[in-house]
Amino acid sequence: MKNKILLIGLAALSLTACKVPLNIANIQTEKNISIAPALPEDSDITAVVKPYKEELEGKMNKKISYTSVDLNKNGDNSNLGNLLADYTFEGADEWAKSNGLPNGVDAAVINIGGIRSTIGAGDILTKSIYEVMPFENEVIIVKMKGADLKGLFDYYLKTQKNNPISHLYIETENGMTVKELINGKEVDPLKAYYIATSDYLALGGDNMTFFGKGEMIPTGIKLRDLFLEKFKATPEIIAPTDVRINFKNKKQ
Repeated sequence: MKNKILLIGLAALSLTACKVPLNIANIQTEKNISIAPALPEDSDITAVVKPYKEELEGKMNKKISYTSVDLNKNGDNSNLGNLLADYTFEGADEWAKSNGLPNGVDAAVINIGGIRSTIGAGDILTKSIYEVMPFENEVIIVKMKGADLKGLFDYYLKTQKNNPISHLYIETENGMTVKELINGKEVDPLKAYYIATSDYLALGGDNMTFFGKGEMIPTGIKLRDLFLEKFKATPEIIAPTDVRINFKNKKQ
């Protein structure tokens, strides 16, 4: 017992001896050092980075397609929005038919907010697609009952939002949807439909909670990679001009 008391005493003494009295007067405030363009570059780092920078700039500035008109995201049927919705549909449809869904997908829905830039008339560069789609979103196919698709049409009725669609037609008037079509046909409430979208929307983003009633099928396809492939495969873009969303008497 005496040995234990002795050890505890020595430990306490040791801890006390290690403490340095805090002298507030000796504390000095650190000065902020500003980083400005005038600071000299490190030539060694610059030399190492230079070839990678040049290679990246070369890839980003490579022409992959051409458009004779501005591709924008304005209005309920924007040409860029509809084009990217079509590309989403096509990419998901090709994947579905190669992965156990012989009939492919029925429609596609993307969000206008996910399109972060526009593409001016002229050459389309690789960097243009990165500016349009800077996110790493994945293409998801959502299997839904026809009866549950009512939530999709009600969403457009309620929000009157110009989220781009493909192979769908939505018409509203006086607070009601007057046309709800998939591939030109009315929805069969008993049929299973496959809707291509992004993982962001499939998980309820942009308040698209109606997707929660469906079964999610991941494709592993990144939207930006898909768009890059589609633009590269099309030497000149013909922007879609058809009407897919028709909000009659829409409040401005």
